[in-house]
Amino acid sequence: MEVEGAMRPTTEKGEYLHWDKLRHLTPPSGLSHDQWWFAVKLARKALYKSLPFVDKDGNHFVLATPDAVLHKLHCIDRSAGVATESPTSVLNTQMRDTYLVQSLIEEAITSSQLEGASTTRKVAKEMLLTKRRPRNMSEKMIFNNYHAMQFVREIKNESLTIEIILELHRILTHDTLDDPTTAGTLRTSDDIHVGDNEGQILHIPPKAKELKKRLEKICHFSNQLSNQVNFFIHPVIRAILLHFMLAYDHPFVDGNGRTARALFYWSMAHQGYWLMEFISISEVIKRAPIQYGRAYLYTETDENDVTYFVIHQLEVILQAIKALHDYIKKQNQEVDETLRLLHANQALQNKLNYRQISIIKHALKHPNVLYKIEGHRQFHNITYDTARTDLLNLVTLSLLIKQKVGKAFTFFAPTDLKKRLKDIKC
Repeated sequence: MEVEGAMRPTTEKGEYLHWDKLRHLTPPSGLSHDQWWFAVKLARKALYKSLPFVDKDGNHFVLATPDAVLHKLHCIDRSAGVATESPTSVLNTQMRDTYLVQSLIEEAITSSQLEGASTTRKVAKEMLLTKRRPRNMSEKMIFNNYHAMQFVREIKNESLTIEIILELHRILTHDTLDDPTTAGTLRTSDDIHVGDNEGQILHIPPKAKELKKRLEKICHFSNQLSNQVNFFIHPVIRAILLHFMLAYDHPFVDGNGRTARALFYWSMAHQGYWLMEFISISEVIKRAPIQYGRAYLYTETDENDVTYFVIHQLEVILQAIKALHDYIKKQNQEVDETLRLLHANQALQNKLNYRQISIIKHALKHPNVLYKIEGHRQFHNITYDTARTDLLNLVTLSLLIKQKVGKAFTFFAPTDLKKRLKDIKC
């Protein structure tokens, strides 16, 4: 009776714990840790749904959806689901493209850093915004990742195929592999494994001869409609499972993690979750990479229960969405402060657009930063002529100073910019 009373898939706090953590907690009165775990597993088995994927030994992966999972899915649906408002109405029209470019850059940088890229964010942004050629391996990884994310946006309405997966991998790993011929091709060797920093083997993926068939199954699963009655998988979970299975199968000699995360974005966009274009899951994962790896490990060491990975990724998505909302709120506050300063000068009212205000706002905080036409164009996703006009108008208003460096013009803010905003007369 005591075991039966403890039969619940989560703790009282709603935590879906692995034995690795549960064994360190105080069990319910009258039960040993083993008995408590037995009760938990009985409750979970009643919730398990067998998935159309098997491990390398032919055992099916399973998924449970306790209340904690349903609650997180509900929160994501409310803030990023198909039924939410369009990006045009939620994000300021002028700001939307800026946020999109920033999110693509952030995901490209952090996803690459998770795989070992060491370039600083400042240098990486400069490279992407000015279209400078990569100078080293780390910059190449980030450069490739940025273009892979653009590729994902372009194909979001297409069905997933093995050819698309291979092309995505080719873009991600171009000119970064020891053997260039392995870019965009499935591995042919079984001499591959995933290990930790201490050399311990954590995962041995399926045999190379099985990869094509396994990828076909992944594509079929990813292309299925989410309104199937007989086998319903929530769209967000479907995207997470695509992420998990690609990484589990490890079909490439390198770049599996980056490919898996990029495919997650494709799946979310393909299923109508437009807000995901504006967030970076890798930025959240990078803050706690051990938890990311542990989510894979927990699944493999507990009867292929992929719920651990699903919960981890749901929490990552929610954190990324919150970060976007916090960022938008902060940006709006800073813009409002700048606008108040600008509006204090009647001569400048209604003369500056959002992009120009963004430059002024940034220049007030970073007076020594140089601005280039191409960088401004890339950052706001506008034409070269529009970017040039933005900057030259600020020069005309004496809010930027123009100088020639080499063959190109650069722009910088005067040290007394704040005073000029107050004193300038048009």
